[in-house]
Amino acid sequence: MTTAVARRDADALARLDATSQAALVRRGEVTPAELTEAAISRIERLNPRLNAVITPTFARARAQAAAGPPDGPFTGVPYLLKDLAIEDAGVRFTEGSRFLASHVSRHDQELTRRLRAAGLVICGKTNTPEFGLQPTTEPLLHGPARNPWDLTRTTGGSSGGSAAAVAAGMVPFAHGNDLGGSLRFPASCCGLFGFKPSRARNPLGPEYGDVGAGFAVEHALTRSVRDSAALLDATAGPAPGDPYPSWPAPAGGFAGAARCDPGRLRVAYTSRTPDGQPAHPDCAAALDDAASLLAALGHELTEADLPGLDERTGQAIEVAYGAFVSWVVAYWARAVGREPGEDDLEPYTWAMWQQGRAVTAGAYLMAIMHLQAFARVVAGFFAHYDVWLTPTLAAPPLPLGAMVSTRDDPWRVARVGGPFVAFPAIVANITGAPAMSVPLHWSAAGLPIGVHALGPTGADGSLFALAGQLERARPWAHRWPVS
Repeated sequence: MTTAVARRDADALARLDATSQAALVRRGEVTPAELTEAAISRIERLNPRLNAVITPTFARARAQAAAGPPDGPFTGVPYLLKDLAIEDAGVRFTEGSRFLASHVSRHDQELTRRLRAAGLVICGKTNTPEFGLQPTTEPLLHGPARNPWDLTRTTGGSSGGSAAAVAAGMVPFAHGNDLGGSLRFPASCCGLFGFKPSRARNPLGPEYGDVGAGFAVEHALTRSVRDSAALLDATAGPAPGDPYPSWPAPAGGFAGAARCDPGRLRVAYTSRTPDGQPAHPDCAAALDDAASLLAALGHELTEADLPGLDERTGQAIEVAYGAFVSWVVAYWARAVGREPGEDDLEPYTWAMWQQGRAVTAGAYLMAIMHLQAFARVVAGFFAHYDVWLTPTLAAPPLPLGAMVSTRDDPWRVARVGGPFVAFPAIVANITGAPAMSVPLHWSAAGLPIGVHALGPTGADGSLFALAGQLERARPWAHRWPVS
C-alpha cells in the first residue's frame, strides 16, 4: 500500500462515525488493525499542528488490535482518553500539571475497563488544562491544544484535546469529563456533539466515589448523536459501592431513544446571561436559529430565564470550587509525597489553591446546602418546561492566550474566562441533570457555535430524542475543518 493510498484510506475512514466503523469490522470489510493504523496515521500527521494527543500509546494499541479486541458494540474502533481523572494502568497520567509530569497510573478506572470491554482500542491520552480548571486547554506542561477550525483559537476546556482530535478526525469519538461544562464547552468550540449525562450514569471508581460533591461526570465527545447514545449504553451503570443510585435507562436504551420522536416539548429559552448581559451576536444568532428550528419542528417555545441564579448561588459555587481545588491538590500531594511548590503549579491553580485552603468545612457544607436548595428551585422550573435552551458559550472561541494567567496576573483566567462561559453550564453539574451542546450553527467567520440544552434530572433519553431530531433536521456531519 503506497503512502498516498494509505492516506486516502485513512481519510475515508475518518469520515465515518464510530458506529459505521464498527459495522465495517462486523462485516469483515476492515480489521481492527486497519482501523487502528488509519487513526495512528492521522494522529501522526495532524497532531504536530493541533497538539491534541500528548501521550500516544500506539504500541499497546497495535498489540490490542492485532490480538483481537473483545466482541462489543465498538469492536476495533480507535479511541482516546482525556488525561484527567480516568486512569489507564502503565500509562503516563499528568492531569496537565508539571507537578505530575512523570506520574504513571498504577490501575485502570472502572470506566477504562468498560471501554475496553466495548471493543475500543485506546490509542493515547489527550491534552487538558491543569487539573481541568480552565475553559481553555493551554497547560504549561504540554502547550496549547489548537482548534482545527482556526489554529489561533481555543478548543475550549477542559476536554479540549479530545475535542480537537475528534473534530480533526483522528478518532471518531473520544473520552471527556465534565465538572462545570468541560464536555460542552469544547463541543461548542470544535463543532461536535457534547452530551453530559445525569449524575452517576458512568462510574468514577475504584479511585473515586464522586468528584466535587457529585458535580463531575464521565462521557465523550462525538461527531454523531448515535455514537454518544450507544457508547453510554455500553458504559452506563453503577459499580458496587458507588455513592449515588443511577437513574434507570430508557426502554430500548439511549440509542433507541435517539431514534425516537421526542414529542411536543415545552422549551424555555434565553440569550441573556444570568447578569442580564446579551450574548455575542454570533451566539445570539445561533440561539435564534435553533429556536426557529424547534418551533418549525412543532415544539412550544417560551422566552424565560432560569430562576435562582443570584449572587448567593454564585458565591456558593465559588466556595465549592475553592474547596474542590484544595482537595485535588491535597490528593496529589499525598500521592506524590510532598506538597507542591509555587513553581510546580500554574499561577491560576496556585491562587485557587491558596483561596481554597481558607475554606472551612462549615463554609463548604453551607455552600453545598445552598446549591442543593438551588437544585430544588431548578426542579420546580422543570415542572413547567422540558428543556432550557441557551447558547453554550457567550462568545465564539477566543484567541489562544486570552485566558492564560501569569504570575503577575493569576486571576486572568477567571476575569476573561468568566464572561466567555457566562451561561451557567454548571447548573447541570449542581443538579445532576443531563445537558448537551449541539453543533447547529457556524459563524460567518467559519467558527462553530454550539447551542446548549438542559433537561430535568434523569431525562437523558428525552434529550437524546431531541438531539436525534435536531441532527436529522439539520445535519452537521458534512462539516469538516480543513485538515
